[in-house]
Amino acid sequence: MPVMMMLLFGFALSNEVKNSNIGILDLSHDESTQLLTNRFDQSRYFSVTKNLTHESQIEEAFRKNELRMVVIFPPKFRESLLHTNQAQIRLVGDATDPNTSNIMINYASAILRDYQNEIFGEQKFPYQINVESSMLYNPKLSSSFNFVPGVMTLILMLLGAMMTSVSIVKEKEKGTMEILLVSPMRPLMVVITKAIPYLLLCFIDVLLILVLAYTVLDMPLRGNILLLLAESILFIFTTLSLGLLISNLVDKQQTAMFISLVGLMMPALIFSGFMFPLENMPLPMQIISNLIPTKWYYSIVSSIMVKGLGIKFIWKQTLILVAMTVFYLAVAMKKFKIRLE
Repeated sequence: MPVMMMLLFGFALSNEVKNSNIGILDLSHDESTQLLTNRFDQSRYFSVTKNLTHESQIEEAFRKNELRMVVIFPPKFRESLLHTNQAQIRLVGDATDPNTSNIMINYASAILRDYQNEIFGEQKFPYQINVESSMLYNPKLSSSFNFVPGVMTLILMLLGAMMTSVSIVKEKEKGTMEILLVSPMRPLMVVITKAIPYLLLCFIDVLLILVLAYTVLDMPLRGNILLLLAESILFIFTTLSLGLLISNLVDKQQTAMFISLVGLMMPALIFSGFMFPLENMPLPMQIISNLIPTKWYYSIVSSIMVKGLGIKFIWKQTLILVAMTVFYLAVAMKKFKIRLE
């Protein structure tokens, strides 16, 4: 536990924004815009990963989660700066995560101010680079747009995995599992009947969260509500399968609860991208995050609720959750059958 805490809090958790993917829309293609592009790319805060050619490509890149911010240089940027003493730069952020987006805008503005001061130094000429920022999907930077998907993800993981694992292990500790196994009921039905109550409970929680988000927190549900519910049911199946797997690997309730809380809850919180940007983490931890189901479900919920996207943009995350569910369930049933012999 201390080793895990030190590694996670020392390397994974950071309120800084580092190595965030940004795009450049350069409509001027002059010396100044090229220099500024290099400044952004060389800073430790940003990585220029895409050069755009038209403003219509910005939202498409945000929908695919390829970029977090786009810097737009208008036509004749350097000419305007030298002849009219001022030039305009637009910063467009993906405000699905309002805190991260706001920090990125501030970092980018600081880079532009440093560039301006470096070029003109102590000169008294009224040269000025004006920065205009805009936030897509969440212009008011409401924290609920990030809070609601994150809380939904964590609650489903906690209820689905922990409660399911504890309920089956409890039968083993009391010795009633043997009675169930010698009854006419098939082993598969024993597992299913243990999981169904938590499936219903988790689904009710999803409905409650959505109602509260819409009525109390004024969070719009921009995407297809049926698609969101279907994806939530899929994630519930994933967590239930994980809980069944844990229950078939241990024999004590305390062990099952410890694995669920410590082994699942902390990685689920940290590696989901809910509280801390994943790109801030070292590469090995970014790779590990791909094995955590909450990362993919959080991305799905944010895409549907905040961005209003359809299955076209979340099919990859959906397939990954399906694969995880099948894998967990297959291993759980195999282990369960071994215990029957």
